[in-house]
Amino acid sequence: MTDPEIYGSDAYAPAQIAQRVETAGVSKARLGLPQLVALGMLAGGFIGLGALFYTVVASDASLSFAVQRILGGLVFCLGLILVVVAGAELFTGNNLMVMAWVDKKIPGSLLFRNLAIVYLANFVGAAGLAALVMLSGHGELNDGKIAATMMTIAETKCNLNLLQAVASGILCNILVCLAIWLTLAARSVADKILAIVFPITAFVAAGFEHCVANMYFLSLGKMMGADVSWASIWLDNLLPVTLGNLIGGAGFVGLVYYVIYLRHRNS
Repeated sequence: MTDPEIYGSDAYAPAQIAQRVETAGVSKARLGLPQLVALGMLAGGFIGLGALFYTVVASDASLSFAVQRILGGLVFCLGLILVVVAGAELFTGNNLMVMAWVDKKIPGSLLFRNLAIVYLANFVGAAGLAALVMLSGHGELNDGKIAATMMTIAETKCNLNLLQAVASGILCNILVCLAIWLTLAARSVADKILAIVFPITAFVAAGFEHCVANMYFLSLGKMMGADVSWASIWLDNLLPVTLGNLIGGAGFVGLVYYVIYLRHRNS
């Protein structure tokens, strides 16, 4: 199962990926507080940069629906590429730490510590980038259509019902964590980038909900005058989307692959 010749490449085999994910989870759990906060803020900013790139495409009404969605998803990949290649701590990807926890390699307290600190740091990074973008006058591009698009995005996201927000969050983080999983099969930077492109483009094109991207979208939309309140931002979007992201990433990817590749190893 671990022989690269079976897969016709030098990529890590799936069972090896599972072990690498678990090892990464242990390392992440041991990060010190200053490092964890700084890397979490970077990840929020990096994902925000991908969202900023997406908004440029989304504001062009001349594009057809499919072209706009696919091209927007493609440029959004910048965010996760920066997280994976440059190095940062992203809440949604860190959901895979559940594999190290259920395998008793880390205690639940360290898993919770990492996810809680990284989540808050992601928000600071994403909202901080949103404030800089607001001050830069970026929204005035394309005759103000960037700002109009940002406000529309924020209002639309806050009008999702609970079931939509949770289900969309589940689907999103299945794809995001599969992208992370695929990068751990790679042995080169180019391979990592290619592994990211298709799953991330798919989730963005499909309109699924990513809590860290939404920290940027909703913060900037609010700053630009969208008809949303901070209470609505958290209660109608961020909290239910975060729940969905946890279910999708930790449950449908992390726990499933643990059962397939790691549980029987210890039995």
